[in-house]
Amino acid sequence: MSTYREWLLQTWNLVRRELRDSLRDWRILFPIFTMTLVFPLLMRHATGYLETSFYERWGAEGVEIRLLPLMLLLVGFLPISVSLVIALETFVGEKERLSLEPLLATPLSDLQLYIGKLVASLLLPWLAGATGIAFYMLILQSGWRPSAQVVLQVLLLTMAKALVMVSGAVIVSSHTTSVRAANLLSSFLIVPIALLIQGESLMVLYYGYSILWYVFLFLIVANILLVRMGLRLFNREALLGREIDQINLLGIWQMFRRHLTWGWWFFGWPRDRLPRSLRWLGTLCGLYGKEIPAVMRRSRLGLLTTLIGLLGALWIGREFALRFPLPAEYLPLNRISEGTFQNIPAIGFLPAFTFWGVLGNNVRALLLAGLLGALSFGSLAVVLLMVPFSIIFYLVFPVAWAGYDPLVFLGTFILPHGVLEIPAAVIATALAVRLGASFVAPPHGMAVGEGWIQALADFVKVFLALVVPLLALAAWIEVAVTPALVLAVYGQ
Repeated sequence: MSTYREWLLQTWNLVRRELRDSLRDWRILFPIFTMTLVFPLLMRHATGYLETSFYERWGAEGVEIRLLPLMLLLVGFLPISVSLVIALETFVGEKERLSLEPLLATPLSDLQLYIGKLVASLLLPWLAGATGIAFYMLILQSGWRPSAQVVLQVLLLTMAKALVMVSGAVIVSSHTTSVRAANLLSSFLIVPIALLIQGESLMVLYYGYSILWYVFLFLIVANILLVRMGLRLFNREALLGREIDQINLLGIWQMFRRHLTWGWWFFGWPRDRLPRSLRWLGTLCGLYGKEIPAVMRRSRLGLLTTLIGLLGALWIGREFALRFPLPAEYLPLNRISEGTFQNIPAIGFLPAFTFWGVLGNNVRALLLAGLLGALSFGSLAVVLLMVPFSIIFYLVFPVAWAGYDPLVFLGTFILPHGVLEIPAAVIATALAVRLGASFVAPPHGMAVGEGWIQALADFVKVFLALVVPLLALAAWIEVAVTPALVLAVYGQ
């Protein structure tokens, strides 16, 4: 217990040191004071103008009451934006002031340094945001007063947004070499939060205040990912050793090629026992017998996440089928003919029902999943895969309720090509999840950049060697075999 208390005391001493430095800097105090006390006054006059002129002119009195919680969100956001400046100064600012090395020489652990800097960057903006919200409600002239639930939602959202920005800014500050570079990168942190506030305004107007709980849950997940990423990447030796930021394209390409290659293997045979004309078999067996299984073992968590997403797609499809049942007349399976498949291109969002049309559509979708996965820690790749599966599961239940056998439906419409297409989609999505998650949890012994390049090389390797051939064979079956099977079972 005494060791734990001493650990907390050391961390708190670091927090006090950081707070004392912040309170001495007028460049931090002045914007906090301005945004906490002056901006609510401006918002109060803006609210009064909307109420007395704009809405009365257009005959929409009372709409401003719906907008007042959005004013609270905005009033709380501007003071916490200062937390971004404080967090960006945490490491790179001290490095420029030549005070970082004495700090890192203290007996504090990396975890204590990270948590201490994080908490110190949050306390003042949190206090300023809560004060600004309270001051705005105090000077508000309208008869409307927010409920306790709305106030709690606004406060929690304000705290969560500040934590997201600070968590990201601490990562940026610990991986840049100058305050200028850190400030330039800060736009990648504040712009998404500003867009989120605009999205909140639309969601509140359409769905009410309850939707804010889901936004808060999303921010908590983002916070967990960013804090985990920061703890995983924080290293005091790297802070002192990083002197200049540069992009070594040749080194990146060489690293990518190193992870893209694989070893020669032919069931344990030495290379010289095979004739020269057959040694290419060792390259092929090394790829499919050793390398691809090794890649899938490295991607097992992404594979598990993808399978959980498919279970979620099953649940979503079932819920939509129960809430929005499809009438039986919209499922004329007994009236399917050859013209049904010929008319598929008339549906705008579907590709041409040809081999190249189907193959190109599937390849583009899975490449898009890889791109979205890299930009969203892997989450959007799973969402993109869940969409078509949710539609399939949504159709299975009405088919059963209409009197058809759902297993026969799946066995004729989906499984002939799905036995190849579904594994290919799952594998590609699992690799896309790993591609995005490598930012948060790079492999042990690797930096973030090398871990991501390894994940990218694995994605390219498996996509070209396994996913594309499976998709090509599935596309041929979907065009040549599946329609014939459907017509044999359901056709007139």
